Amino acid sequence: MADKALKINKANGQPVEAQLFNLRAEVTDLGRADSLRYNILTWVLDEQYDKAIKELKSFLEIPSPYPDFKERVTRYCFHSVDLIYAIKAKRNFPGIASLTRAKQQELREKFKEHFKELQYILTRVEKVEADLRISDTRSTIYVVQALWFAGIGIILLAFLLEIIRGLAQTGFVVFDDSITTATNWLFALIGM
Repeated sequence: MADKALKINKANGQPVEAQLFNLRAEVTDLGRADSLRYNILTWVLDEQYDKAIKELKSFLEIPSPYPDFKERVTRYCFHSVDLIYAIKAKRNFPGIASLTRAKQQELREKFKEHFKELQYILTRVEKVEADLRISDTRSTIYVVQALWFAGIGIILLAFLLEIIRGLAQTGFVVFDDSITTATNWLFALIGM
């Protein structure tokens, strides 16, 4: 059975390993081009494992504007490195052509599981970054709103103090003068 699979693959012009681990048709979401997920997954698919691991390690070393970003993604990145090593081990399994078809399929399924898990882990890293960005934006909005409300409060307080101190005192003087004028007019009318 393994010989028949080997012949078919030779007829296609591809070795057994390339046929067995070809996921290009099954890959659904590699992420945005030039994103961490896209770079890592395409390098893993192209069997450039060292580049993928180097990219993950340099990603961890880049300073982040969010204080707890590294703390939240470090475990994901280390797990991704472990998954890349597991994928490499599955793909470079010695004597894969001599294995039975069932064992080859089992190896392929494990490879697919590791690849899907790597894809999920890298999606989680992007989600953590997006959540921190949203949280940072939200806190900025809260600060701007607080400053806006404080400014409006100060303006209203100044207006109220101006009314109480300026207009109220002027109003009291005018009211007192009106009462005095009306009282004098009444006394003049009565004759006193």
